[in-house]
Amino acid sequence: MKLFRSLLAASAACLAFTGTAAHAEDLNFGIISTDSSAVLKKAWQPFIDDLNRKTGLQVKPFFATDYAGIIEAMRFNKVQLGYFGNASAMQAVDRSNGEVFAKLRSANGDAGYKSVVITNVNSRFKTIDDVFKNTKDVTLGYGDPNSTSGTLVPGYYLFAQRNVAVNAKTFKAVLPANHESNLLAVVNNKIDIATNNTITLDTLEQTHPDRFKKVRVLWTSPVIPSDPLVYRKDLPEATKQKLRDFFYGYAKTDPNEKKIMAAITGFAGFAPSTDAQLIPVRQISLFQEKRKIESNATLADDDRKSQIAAIDAKISALAAESKQ
Repeated sequence: MKLFRSLLAASAACLAFTGTAAHAEDLNFGIISTDSSAVLKKAWQPFIDDLNRKTGLQVKPFFATDYAGIIEAMRFNKVQLGYFGNASAMQAVDRSNGEVFAKLRSANGDAGYKSVVITNVNSRFKTIDDVFKNTKDVTLGYGDPNSTSGTLVPGYYLFAQRNVAVNAKTFKAVLPANHESNLLAVVNNKIDIATNNTITLDTLEQTHPDRFKKVRVLWTSPVIPSDPLVYRKDLPEATKQKLRDFFYGYAKTDPNEKKIMAAITGFAGFAPSTDAQLIPVRQISLFQEKRKIESNATLADDDRKSQIAAIDAKISALAAESKQ
């Protein structure tokens, strides 16, 4: 009887271990909403098929209607691995137990990409200065609130530098949408201007040169670090290593892999990265927070000063970290 009980206990322990291991091998891969789910699935599925075949993992794509959906899914462990923009990756790291482990490599060798403001080639706006002559008569297609190139970068480098708030009081209308929707709205002359990025424009030029000719770029930002890949910190180390080995080696030599990556908005592969690549985005985010506090008339002077001092300390700490 004792032997029988021991065997039962051993079997139960084995089953428990097997269940845990199996769960660790089943992952959901969150992909930010830069386009419709159908378009994203078509571009990413061959890559995910290779990922499963080469690692032995069972990875399924996870699409949401906005960036927040992926961030929250990772927070509640419904997504364990994700492709993000830098701003959304910052949220995933801060709120969803995430960790940056890789970044995309551009086919042209660029260290990153750029945010742009675009308009229809036949619009009344010939320069970015034309836009700011009377923003109350301008319909702006803005990015997702967690988009780096669609919101955070133009918000800091363009609108904040000109002391222009992005809201319905300043503009005729502000219409948040993903990059693809904003691009099509400009091409079809449905909105006056829109934020976007050079990756989306490069893809449009290659796939629909006729539509690309309908776009005029009014403003271009400084370089934004390439989009990061994030996994949950609590994944088993063995699983993390499988993911790192796969991503770091993918599309380096194999022609079919190169073709698959090219279909994902022209990328060439991946390179190692860490949370440190988010430092510039954190600095921009803190600067914007500081500007809001400075303009908040409801705050007492002492409260305003203390909050600004706290933000300045964070910005200084990030500057020191970036030099290391």
